[in-house]
Amino acid sequence: MADSSSERVAERKRHSALVNFLIRLVKEKPLGTVGLVITLLLLFTGIFADLLAPYGMNEMTGAFKVPPLTAGHWLGTDNLSRDLLTRIIFGARVSVIVGLAASTLATFISVIIGMVSGYIGGKFDLIVQRFVDAVFSFPSLIITMVLISVIGQGMWTLIIVIGVVWGIILSRVIRSAVIGVRENVYVEAAVAIGCPTTRILTRHILPNIMATIIVQFSVNLPAIILTEASLSFLGFGIPPPTPSWGSMLSLSGRAYMFLAPWMAIWPGLALAIVVYGINMFGDALRDILDPRLRGGTGRYGARAKEKSREKVSPELQRT
Repeated sequence: MADSSSERVAERKRHSALVNFLIRLVKEKPLGTVGLVITLLLLFTGIFADLLAPYGMNEMTGAFKVPPLTAGHWLGTDNLSRDLLTRIIFGARVSVIVGLAASTLATFISVIIGMVSGYIGGKFDLIVQRFVDAVFSFPSLIITMVLISVIGQGMWTLIIVIGVVWGIILSRVIRSAVIGVRENVYVEAAVAIGCPTTRILTRHILPNIMATIIVQFSVNLPAIILTEASLSFLGFGIPPPTPSWGSMLSLSGRAYMFLAPWMAIWPGLALAIVVYGINMFGDALRDILDPRLRGGTGRYGARAKEKSREKVSPELQRT
């Protein structure tokens, strides 16, 4: 029994952390696995949009409002004879760029604000949190619309505005994680030996909140993609003729909803599938990385159950 258990431990150690994560994801979170596949498909489509698209981004084919599966147009065409499959593919690129860039910027800002505010505390934390409360008291979509109206439209303007607003709001999550880590013994020991604040933040605080940061990034990504689509739908996002799923729903999709319903169905379906898939993957990632969400057994709860079964005698197992 001891030899078999040691062999199992040795076999598990041979696997890399990524392989172990994928194995646990497939076994424990099937919906999360589907979400991972959808996320990878979105990234692949956005990166290789030029190779996957059958037509140019704004190429007019001469076939106006053709239904799907007609004349070589798998998803049909719009009122300007542009291929909808091509527009959906290039819209995926816009979602990938805006989602990843804005999520990265928001995560970076939230980590900086949350770590400094949570670790220093005192009056500095009080002042910073009152500023965060002021931003948090307004709907993020309204603040984003006002800032874009002042600064102007554009992809990078949208990325910066969404990243800054969301970074300020989400800094509370990082601050809470930092406050929980700040009271640990190893942090107090580092302070006692005169370790600089920057070293404490980067070597002791940051590695212990990395799981929270990763989960926050994965959960915020679909919300930011949905925010970009909402802003484009309202006319504050990516200006035409650049294809965006939100603008496709707002302009031609809403105008020809009854005459050519496929013009609104395909971008809406693409947006719904992507947001659902990334949300499922983010939830699974949170359940796997956060030990508090595994029924009190910790991150290695499945292994603890296996060891407890091994300790039970064969007679009790048969009963």
